[in-house]
Amino acid sequence: MTEYPLEYYQFFVHFNEGDYYTCHDLLEEMWMTDKSNLFLKGLLQMSVAIYHYEYGNVKGARAMMKTANEYLQDYRPKHWGLDLEKVYPFIEASLTIIPQHLDRVSYEKVDTLPQLPQLYLYLEDS
Repeated sequence: MTEYPLEYYQFFVHFNEGDYYTCHDLLEEMWMTDKSNLFLKGLLQMSVAIYHYEYGNVKGARAMMKTANEYLQDYRPKHWGLDLEKVYPFIEASLTIIPQHLDRVSYEKVDTLPQLPQLYLYLEDS
């Protein structure tokens, strides 16, 4: 089995727990050591998009999800033990669900936004 940085394993745990802010920190720490790694940046952008959406920053969520979509494209179908063909339906569905003509809602009204689909990430052996 391939060994990955500890932060990468921790990212999966925090993502599946819904702790997207910590996901950002973990991925950013790895990405800062290799800024050409658009795979990590794509996962980072996807995590930040969900975080923004949960706090009412619809415009930020939309922008980050679009960027994640672009960054991860070249790593399909599978990279670093992650089956991106299981991630892409989430990204594509999110991009259709996130309101297009809305920039922000107050935190008190976040529950009025359409729900994003649920995504769980799993490391798979190569």
